[in-house]
Amino acid sequence: MGIKELFGGLFGKSNSATLKDLCFDLGVEYYYKNLAVQACVNLIANTLVRSQFRTFEQGKEVKKTSYYLFNVQPNQNQNSSEFFHEFVSKLVLDNECLVIMQNQQLYVADEFDVERFAFKENIYKDIVVNDFQLNKTFMESDVFYFRLNNERIKDAIDSLYASYGKLLTASMNYYKRSNALRVKYKLDTILSKTDEDQEVLEEMINAQLSRFLKAEDAAALPEQDGLDIVEMFQNSKGSTSRDTRAIVDDIFDFVSMAFHVPKGLLKGDLADVEGQTDNFIMFCVAPIAELIEDEINRKFYTKKEFLDRTYFKVDTSFIKYVDPIKLSAALDKLLSSGTHSVNENRNVIGKEPIEEDWADEHYVTKNYEGIKEYLEGGEKE
Repeated sequence: MGIKELFGGLFGKSNSATLKDLCFDLGVEYYYKNLAVQACVNLIANTLVRSQFRTFEQGKEVKKTSYYLFNVQPNQNQNSSEFFHEFVSKLVLDNECLVIMQNQQLYVADEFDVERFAFKENIYKDIVVNDFQLNKTFMESDVFYFRLNNERIKDAIDSLYASYGKLLTASMNYYKRSNALRVKYKLDTILSKTDEDQEVLEEMINAQLSRFLKAEDAAALPEQDGLDIVEMFQNSKGSTSRDTRAIVDDIFDFVSMAFHVPKGLLKGDLADVEGQTDNFIMFCVAPIAELIEDEINRKFYTKKEFLDRTYFKVDTSFIKYVDPIKLSAALDKLLSSGTHSVNENRNVIGKEPIEEDWADEHYVTKNYEGIKEYLEGGEKE
């Protein structure tokens, strides 16, 4: 369907029209945009919660209070999955998210005001959590503040849709008009041509035909002498539902591009799922994971602790489903090359570690040899 066909009925011979000439409402259909946006948010959140939030002390992984806080229960009213769904929704839609710690528990702020400074800590106040406003003022070092992009991407989507949504509405209205049943009502008589009489006649005819034309089941129309009803056939090149679907697909494409979500994943396409998933994790989820990781490390730990390898890590390697059978050859190489211990291999496939010293040791098979030893052996030959 071309633009000329879409708006052809709105223009006179001069090919010009004003807004008053429009015979249908170009109201914005926000449902499709919201569906695309919420689908992106849910996909990002569902992917992020599959990450494992790991804590280390002096280079050794430990599972203590902070591990439980991020992986199981951030606060008494939410589990980790619920918390990070709320977190991602705030971060992606508002481009920023504030997380405060109260009584050693984490909460996502619904609203807050920030007073920014150049050479001293920012101040956060008027914080609202679950409709409860805190009177307390927080300093920058007391909160976790996350900012995703320089500009709020949803504003760009809204601006784009404000105009593109009109095209969608126009297409839907054109489809309805193109496929609506229309009839000619011919009377074998001479009627008054005044506006009042014509309106009365139109109301009478519509009242008689309305139930018949709108009936979903069998319906009968009484036949009268001097009355002839003829169906008006629509142009064979009229609009189809695929025209509207194409515009909806465009909206999904725009939103997926804005959030760096492969459109195939957003629409549930199965072609090259593995490649799309890798792309999604690299360009969408991993940056958010790094943002979380950096902010937690700089606020949760001191500089000395971090340099002593006491830190927090968002491990995105657990996002993809791991089939131990398919990984068996890779795991064997990791073990035989000394890269992984038995317990580190078990961790990759989600198994509990073995409580034995040998399970944490590293092994190298005899066919591996140091370069120096290899060169010395070559010279002897």
